[in-house]
Amino acid sequence: MADHRDWVHRAVRIVEADANRSADTHLRVFDLPASWGVRLYLKDESVHPTGSLKHRLARSLFLFGLANGDIGPHTTLVEASSGSTAVSEAYFARLLGLEFVAVVPAQTSAAKLDLIRREGGRLHLVEDPGAVYAAAEELGARDGWFYFDQFATASTVTDWRGNNNIACSIFEQMALEPHPEPEWIVVGAGTGGTSATIGRYCRYQQHATKLAVADPEGSAFAQAWRTGSRDVTAAGSRIEGIGRPRVEPSFVPSVIDEVLSVPDAESIAAMRMLFERTGIRAGASTGTNLSAALRLVDRMRRADRPGSVVTLVCDDGNRYLDTYYSDAWVAAKGIDLDAGRAVLEPFFP
Repeated sequence: MADHRDWVHRAVRIVEADANRSADTHLRVFDLPASWGVRLYLKDESVHPTGSLKHRLARSLFLFGLANGDIGPHTTLVEASSGSTAVSEAYFARLLGLEFVAVVPAQTSAAKLDLIRREGGRLHLVEDPGAVYAAAEELGARDGWFYFDQFATASTVTDWRGNNNIACSIFEQMALEPHPEPEWIVVGAGTGGTSATIGRYCRYQQHATKLAVADPEGSAFAQAWRTGSRDVTAAGSRIEGIGRPRVEPSFVPSVIDEVLSVPDAESIAAMRMLFERTGIRAGASTGTNLSAALRLVDRMRRADRPGSVVTLVCDDGNRYLDTYYSDAWVAAKGIDLDAGRAVLEPFFP
C-alpha cells in the first residue's frame, strides 16, 4: 500500500508538472471596427501540448482519478470519445506509463485517430456513435481497468471555484482590457463540463458575465435547455467535439443564460473565414463558437451597448484537413458553404 501511495504521489507530480511547464493559452484579439464599441477575444486552446481544449479536461480527469484511488500503477484506462479527449488522455497515460484504450466512432477523422496512436493509445472503433458509451463501460468493468466516463464526470472533476481553470484564466487575462468583465462568454458543449465550469465560476465570483452555449445542428442540448427536459434526443452533430444526440449528465442547463443554435454551414464557413482573415486554422467547433459570438457582438452593437465578448478556439484545424477543410467532403455532406458565408459576411470586418 505504501508503494502504491508513493506511485500516486509521483504520478500527481508528473501531471502537475505538465501544466507547470506550459504558459497559459493565449487570449487573442479578433479585430472589429472601433466604431462598433465591442471587442471580441478568442481564448486559443489549440496551443496546449495535445492541441485542444480537452487537454484541460484530461488533466482534471487524471488528477481526480489519482486522488480518488481509481488509478494505480497497473491500471488500464479507457474512454469513450469523439477524438480530442482521447488524444489528450493518451498523452497523460503515456507520461505515467499506463495503457490507454480509446473507444471512438469509426467515423472519427483519420487525423485524430493517428494522433491517438501517436500518443501511444490503442483504438476500439465502434460503428454506431451512440454505442461508444456501452462499449467503453463494458471494457472499463474488466479487472484492473478504469473507465473515465468524461460525459458523466466532466462537470465535477474540474474545480470550478478556481485552481487555474479556464474561467479563472479568462478573467485574469481580461484584467487590463478596456472592458475587463465580459458581457458574454461563448462556448460549445460536448460533455458540458466547460460550460458548467464557466457558469459556476461566474456565479461564485459574482461576475455579471452571461454564459452562452453555441449548439450545432443535430444536437440535443438546445432543445433540452429551452424545454427543461433532460430526456430530449436528437440525430447527433456533424461538428466533432460538440453537440450530442442525448443530454449528457455533465450538462448543467441552470448555469447557462442562452443557447444559440448554429447551422453546420455557418460553423464550417466561420471556421474557414477565421483562417482566411487571421491565419488561425481551427476546427469546426471553433466556427460554431465564432458564429454565435458574432451574433452576440451584433446584438450589442445594435443596442449601442459597449463591452466585450470572449469565445474559444477549441482545437487545431490541421486535424480536419480531410473533412471540414476539404471542399469534396463538404459537398458530399450536402453542406452549402455559400449560404453560411452569406449569413456571416456582414459580421466580419
